[in-house]
Amino acid sequence: MGRSVEDLVNGALRGVGREGRDGEGRDVLSLYLLRHGETAFSHHNRFCGRIDAPLTAEGRAMAAAFAEAYGRVPWDAIVTSSRTRTVDTAMPLAARVGLQPRCDARLDEMSYGDWQGLSKAEAAGRDPEHFARWLEDPSIGAPNGEPPREVAARAMAALDDLRARHPRGNVLVVSHKAILRILFCQLLGMDVRHYRGVDWPVAGVTRVDIEGRHLSLQTFADVSHLTGAEATKVDAALPDVPAAEQPAAMTG
Repeated sequence: MGRSVEDLVNGALRGVGREGRDGEGRDVLSLYLLRHGETAFSHHNRFCGRIDAPLTAEGRAMAAAFAEAYGRVPWDAIVTSSRTRTVDTAMPLAARVGLQPRCDARLDEMSYGDWQGLSKAEAAGRDPEHFARWLEDPSIGAPNGEPPREVAARAMAALDDLRARHPRGNVLVVSHKAILRILFCQLLGMDVRHYRGVDWPVAGVTRVDIEGRHLSLQTFADVSHLTGAEATKVDAALPDVPAAEQPAAMTG
């Protein structure tokens, strides 16, 4: 656990060349994956899960800063989870560009079951054996919580439908920490058990360009819009997703 995103990307890219891209002139979908702004739960590092926590004042300021920084992008769609914190993160941008966000409950945060509302220390004290196993393999999920592999299936289905609706252009997805980390691992072709090795701060945005079966990581968990700095460009090719393992819309 705790591996950097560079380790994850480099591991996924090992043995994968950048040549042979046959997508010249093909439609490109620029997918922006944004974690919602700060809530009291994220501020205190507690499992929020399905709790419908509102943004804090700082979280609302983060949403406004994102809208200011990305308001000139020609957006085609904005999609959020059904939770208040994602909808309210999207609204300043939506109002600025004149789009109505579409809610998709498949992008809701993973349920943490018995751990919802707890800190990690409290969860470890309540279920020490399960917590120790979860640290080793997060894919087991929390007690009475949602299995991360099922989370991956519903989130990828949402992404599949999204690309069927929007095969090209710029689309913003506002979701949650675990959902976005799991989606990122799925896009890299990594096992879900590694999702907690990906850090994703509140209001961090990742851009992945999808061109047919080719994926290119442009920025990762970027928060430069909160400080006014220029976004750090990654521009790394990602492994092509084998057709047999892709959702239907990813086959281009």
